[in-house]
Amino acid sequence: MPKVLNWQLGRTMEYPYEAAYPKQQFAFVFNINRCIACQSCTMACKSTWTFSKGQEHMWWANVETKPYGGYPQSWDMKILDLLEKANPDGQRWASGSGPYGEFKGQTIFEATRKTLTPDSARVLGYLPDDDEWNSPNIYEDNPVGERGKPMQWDKTGVELPEHKTWFFYLARICNHCSYPACLAACPRKAIYKRPEDGIVLIDQSECRGYRKCVEACPYKKSIYRGNTRTSEKCIACYPRVEGKDPESEGQPMETRCMAACIGQIRMQGLVKLSQDGTWAEDRQNPLYYMIHVAKVALPLYPQLGTSPNGYYIPPRWVPRPYLRQMFGPGVDAALERYSNPDRELLAVLQLFRRSNRIIFRYEIEEGPQVYEASLRGKTVKLYNDTVIAFGQDGKELFRTTVEEPLHVRGAQHANSI
Repeated sequence: MPKVLNWQLGRTMEYPYEAAYPKQQFAFVFNINRCIACQSCTMACKSTWTFSKGQEHMWWANVETKPYGGYPQSWDMKILDLLEKANPDGQRWASGSGPYGEFKGQTIFEATRKTLTPDSARVLGYLPDDDEWNSPNIYEDNPVGERGKPMQWDKTGVELPEHKTWFFYLARICNHCSYPACLAACPRKAIYKRPEDGIVLIDQSECRGYRKCVEACPYKKSIYRGNTRTSEKCIACYPRVEGKDPESEGQPMETRCMAACIGQIRMQGLVKLSQDGTWAEDRQNPLYYMIHVAKVALPLYPQLGTSPNGYYIPPRWVPRPYLRQMFGPGVDAALERYSNPDRELLAVLQLFRRSNRIIFRYEIEEGPQVYEASLRGKTVKLYNDTVIAFGQDGKELFRTTVEEPLHVRGAQHANSI
């Protein structure tokens, strides 16, 4: 099997095809700390792409409650369990040259040598049954208490750094992986990555509904449609990314789920790639800054090996062991940086959801100090800097300040909407 470089793992790994990379890659950052599970993203996607007959249980975008929730149910626990059985007690990280160290375990591509039948299978996975797809909101808002104490909620343990009773919302779409498992598994070669933006698509004219992609995708974002006997998945709203939406005036625009986000948790981008698939240095791109400079945003289950292009700022209140198995060993440093942000990070966090257009570059104009206090034993200073966003054509999209404007409702409007 060919070897490819997976920079998230800090090493090369086996993949069924030779490495090939797009000119730029669709990517996104979700800030879990802001998600309120309003499901606006879910419904924006549903009302745009999956409202037809045969798509009733199909949700390309969803928000699930962790640790118990999942669509399909227990998707993450099942694939992690398969990997553990394939490589008992070997799924570990060690120090290394990668940004998160080096993964010493086996990916879903490497674990196939021991476990898969038939021999033609290329990816470790499983096929969910119909019941597992039927309840996308199962266990919504269900918390978990202290380990070893089921159904007992701690009444006082609600202080950082870790809550003793906790849950959080995990918003998910297709990660448009650099090494897609769905693509690797398709016997028809009906799945491909677009060379212009790395978006992963299923050619509906080639698909025969074998469901090998459904079985292989560890994130379970390829979904079978019974009445057409084909599989479907998130298409990253590619007409909007291409600037073909009438509202975009020819400039790249964010997806429907991103644009509908009330909690302002999402930022989407197109990042430049080097010839070896790593991210080309682009210091003033907000995604590059959050992922490679500040390192506050981490890939979801990087140990699976698909090199997902969805990144998450982890929730601050969740026990660290749970977060480390979900986002890798970079969790502690990411949370320390997010909890104690410097001026640049505070400014970049203001860029979320100020525009529907994709941000390609930002600049910061320094402003005056407006606040100083002590928090958790550290001095906190707030500067009202201005952050300016630029689009693909180099023109300014918008500018906003770190300190949000204060609007005082006049007495004549008291208790009115």
